[in-house]
Amino acid sequence: MRDIVLHELELAPRWKLRDARVARHASSTSGGAVDISQMDWEMLRQAVANCTACPLHMTRTQGVLGAGDVHADWLFVGEAPGAEEDVQGEPFVGAAGKLLDAMLASIHLKRGANVYIANILKSRPPGNRNPKPEEIAACLPYLERQVQLIQPKIIVALGRFAAHSLLATDASIGSLRGKLHQYQDIPMIVTYHPAYLLRNLPDKARAWEDLCLAVATMQGLLKQQAVTI
Repeated sequence: MRDIVLHELELAPRWKLRDARVARHASSTSGGAVDISQMDWEMLRQAVANCTACPLHMTRTQGVLGAGDVHADWLFVGEAPGAEEDVQGEPFVGAAGKLLDAMLASIHLKRGANVYIANILKSRPPGNRNPKPEEIAACLPYLERQVQLIQPKIIVALGRFAAHSLLATDASIGSLRGKLHQYQDIPMIVTYHPAYLLRNLPDKARAWEDLCLAVATMQGLLKQQAVTI
């Protein structure tokens, strides 16, 4: 209980990824080492399904790569699969997923239509505990490859662990919100995780502000693209 309270107040012990953003590792699939940075979508799916890079593979039901439009302009990144995601093999399918769908609808987006959804971790942590730095470091190359393949115009980081992992920072969500960040030269907006919003309803207004910033950023990118063309 103490850890949960500290987590929600953003007072839990903080950490920095040790070169996680540039981490590269080989995933053992069918007995052979495969460079994640060279994988196509089918190879990624197989690699995540068979990944043993961290101990989470021993407790998960299945790996959850992500879901949606692989050519999407919008990429939403969460923390890790939960219990329902672990069973169904798709991110954000529980109560938090329904809220995320509502958030998407509020800015005229829809799951799978110009939207791709992924998580930092591809395997569920037991009991939905917080991800460990070594687990994030092991999984991050998969997400990096997804970003390379999708080439989104904008990324929305959902929650503290997504923001910390992508930006290599331990700053609070409050200090990261309301600003335009960059991940691999892609504009990125930070907002609250839907699961957090379900427990903290007043912060939905702040999340709406973040979504509006994301929409304004996308509109600016589209205008710039139109002028260039």
